[in-house]
Amino acid sequence: MKIAGKIEVLFSAGFGPIVREMATSRKLYGEALGIPFKEESGGYLHTEALQGTKTFALWPLSQAAHSCFGNDSWPEDIPVPQAWLEFDVQNVESATADLESQGYRILVKNKKEPWGQTVTRLLSPEGLLVGITFTPLMRNENNTGRNRSDKLEDH
Repeated sequence: MKIAGKIEVLFSAGFGPIVREMATSRKLYGEALGIPFKEESGGYLHTEALQGTKTFALWPLSQAAHSCFGNDSWPEDIPVPQAWLEFDVQNVESATADLESQGYRILVKNKKEPWGQTVTRLLSPEGLLVGITFTPLMRNENNTGRNRSDKLEDH
């Protein structure tokens, strides 16, 4: 991807929240979502076991609000997210039920988007809008999403 100027971005090399309360963040990502972290000195958790970002987007808050709440305004009683992060899973409904059983507040539950994605959304302890998704356009024949280069339509 050639960007104006001399910088040529090749891919998204990483993404992760800046964590204030490690225990609550580790509970969501490591325990509830089952992401296999390696722990380094100082409590730095990382993994190279997840496949890379399929989409990098600047998502207007009004569109995020519409996706979660059906209108263009973010509710004043819910912290405004600073970023979004989506994890494609094998079964959104099952993952949603599991998260609910662990006490996570679900903002939108098992919603089928016009472009075919099914999504559940919640706020992470760090204020990220986390999507638990099933995105058919990003998956290959055996549903791993590892070899598909198709791009998701703008949403």
